[in-house]
Amino acid sequence: MRIARFAHAKGMSFGAVEGEPEAGPQGLTIAEIEGHPFGQITFSGARWALSDVRLLSPILPSKVVCVGRNYAEHAAEHGSEVPKEPLLFLKPSTSVIGPRDAIRLPLFSKQVEHEAELAVVIGPPGARRADRAAAERAIFGYTCANDVTARDLQRTDGQWTRAKGFDSFCPIGPWISTGLDVSDLEVRCEVGRDPEEMEVRQLGRTKDMVFDVPSLVSYISHVMTLLPGDVVLTGTPAGVSPLTDGDTVTVRIEGIGELSNPVVPLS
Repeated sequence: MRIARFAHAKGMSFGAVEGEPEAGPQGLTIAEIEGHPFGQITFSGARWALSDVRLLSPILPSKVVCVGRNYAEHAAEHGSEVPKEPLLFLKPSTSVIGPRDAIRLPLFSKQVEHEAELAVVIGPPGARRADRAAAERAIFGYTCANDVTARDLQRTDGQWTRAKGFDSFCPIGPWISTGLDVSDLEVRCEVGRDPEEMEVRQLGRTKDMVFDVPSLVSYISHVMTLLPGDVVLTGTPAGVSPLTDGDTVTVRIEGIGELSNPVVPLS
């Protein structure tokens, strides 16, 4: 199932996206879910064409827990070693935006870069000191994410909070895919100004993660409690590079969909 959060003429709802994404948005519909998708899913009977609603970030997490250098080639491109244990950092909930929302370039940075990532959405009852099996049961589904980073600030600050934490620096979407095997999926990032001439900047596979998803969720849960709705970003493949005003950056993950965001200066 593909679970989206969306705005429509009567307000905001969760819904199940119906149809095949390959057919394009004109071929997709969204069926409204009553209440929150973490409970028993029931449908209200209302249905919209996907093109008639605005997709929002599919979840509003209390925190976004990120994993650094979880692909060996990405660690190498920054002259870093692969960590012996997962390298954790946080992005604030205020950094989260949805599909088509603008990534805003801050005044403090001259080098803002994309990082395409598989995102894990935690479901009920959450995870606390979970073993691998419990960690797998805690996973509600998966979505696309972009761990936008002010690379120059990451280097100069010596820690990553400011570089990773600006408003709009965590696009998530377009929806949450449930029941998905993520052991070997393609992760792709394309950047460009013309939809017909997008440049592939990152191209990797989840099988190349240093630490796989259940290991990450279990490890994090021994550090901090993961609440339902929290999001875990699992690391990025090699190929990160700068974004500039006027770009559009698109993260595509096999079996999930695509997440596109324009890049604009802070105004």
